[in-house]
Amino acid sequence: MPRSRFFLKAGVFLICLTPLTLLLTAGVMGNLSANPIKDITEDTGVWTLRFLLLTLCVTPLRKVSGWNEVIRFRRMLGLFAFFYGFLHLMTYLWLDQFFSLPSILHDVVKRPFITAGTTGFLMMAPLAVTSTRKWIGRLGGKRWQLLHRLVYLSAAAGVAHYVWLVKADIQRPVTYGVLLSILLGYRLLSALSARLAARQMHRGTILLFAFL
Repeated sequence: MPRSRFFLKAGVFLICLTPLTLLLTAGVMGNLSANPIKDITEDTGVWTLRFLLLTLCVTPLRKVSGWNEVIRFRRMLGLFAFFYGFLHLMTYLWLDQFFSLPSILHDVVKRPFITAGTTGFLMMAPLAVTSTRKWIGRLGGKRWQLLHRLVYLSAAAGVAHYVWLVKADIQRPVTYGVLLSILLGYRLLSALSARLAARQMHRGTILLFAFL
């Protein structure tokens, strides 16, 4: 790996760790609120959703800007989304519920925002496991791409989790929902354009052979 690329990746890695560093610093310095568990839960949850959306932004950014190198950061961003999601979940399971299985199951069944959040994290898990090149080879490119479309469903579940959690002031989660809708719309238009181009090429080939 060229030195410049190594330093760029290391820089992005450190930037991705910044939210955790700030959270830990706030905890050590005593700058969290009177409800630190709530602060940790909200911070890790918001950053999980942000990293999911950043991951989804990589491909459109590459196509629009022509900066192909950005694709190298997609896996890292996706793994950080899973990492912060894991911290978010563990904060709830450990610090909030003390691993009480009956209480956790009751929340999952009775509280929609817990159900949505759990569903979103469970969909992220296979994406994190299969993010390596070896898994691409094992699954095959098409099946791997199909599996990794779960990231859109995971992000949608994350937005729903956030909206149902805050209940009243939904401005921020709605903003994330609008951004996700734009990214989904872009992907849909790209897929339709690709299919249209393929059909036109197919028709052109048929006409060419018809005149031969």
